[in-house]
Amino acid sequence: MVTLIDTVSPNQVRPRHPEKVNRPDAKSPAKPDWIRVRAPTSRGYANTRNIVKENGLVTVCEEAGCPNIGECWDKKHATFMIMGDTCTRACAFCNVKTGLPNALDASEPEHVALAVQKLGLHHVVITSVDRDDLADGGADHFAKTIRAIRASCPTTTIEILTPDFLRKDGALEQVVAAKPDVFNHNLETVPSRYLTVRPGARYFHSIRLLQRVKEMDPTIFTKSGIMVGLGEERHEVLQVMDDLRSADVDFLTIGQYLQPSLKHHAVMRYVTPDEFGGYEKVAYTKGFLMVSASPLTRSSHHAGEDFAKLQAARAAANR
Repeated sequence: MVTLIDTVSPNQVRPRHPEKVNRPDAKSPAKPDWIRVRAPTSRGYANTRNIVKENGLVTVCEEAGCPNIGECWDKKHATFMIMGDTCTRACAFCNVKTGLPNALDASEPEHVALAVQKLGLHHVVITSVDRDDLADGGADHFAKTIRAIRASCPTTTIEILTPDFLRKDGALEQVVAAKPDVFNHNLETVPSRYLTVRPGARYFHSIRLLQRVKEMDPTIFTKSGIMVGLGEERHEVLQVMDDLRSADVDFLTIGQYLQPSLKHHAVMRYVTPDEFGGYEKVAYTKGFLMVSASPLTRSSHHAGEDFAKLQAARAAANR
């Protein structure tokens, strides 16, 4: 069952039934050995968690149940999720709760910047929930967060993972004007799966959004990712690669979808490591500067190291 939305005003939505898609007839198969990870227990993990909590911040690492949280937080790498912990959409793959969000916290950009400073981050990833209730979809809040980090940590590079700002005129321009180093917007899946997996979004709108970033500022690296194991066919994944390259996207990530709960879309298949390796090789032949494809690949996993590789790949290509 897909969440139903009552329109209250042009800038506000009220979720009627904040559930995800429920597919009790399509249970996920047992996890193979290559998808299993250890529970986080390190001191570095605990220190990062304390800094996040002390500053009253939300991370997508926790909200989305990322399998890499132990590894990343041990290295003091956290992906901050701004604008609250409640999303106005109900995508069938996502573990973030759905509902009517609270008002924006005007002090949040400064709190994020302070946490970045305390963690000593050289590269930070900022994402958000969808905020269809806001006139600009939260674009101004993204821009303020970028500027706050720049002010307190001028040498830190900034990667953002944004919503699609659907039907929010001028929103993208605000975010690009703040000059993030990497602009990431995930397609999540192939077009044929959008109705069941990402019903509130539009595939070609997302492609065009990434293309417009490059048109407005060619110096910004663009990035997008998809999950596999949702029922897509191989030829559809290859078509997504072509569509992203037509939009001049620099960096592609491909990871295995994992079912957060029985109310979410089931895993239809666990893609093997060899298949991921094949996708990576093909993607490089299509012209991406950077490709990360593996069962545990996630958008912000190894983001700092990958940014350095992106810079090196661009420099090599421009020689």
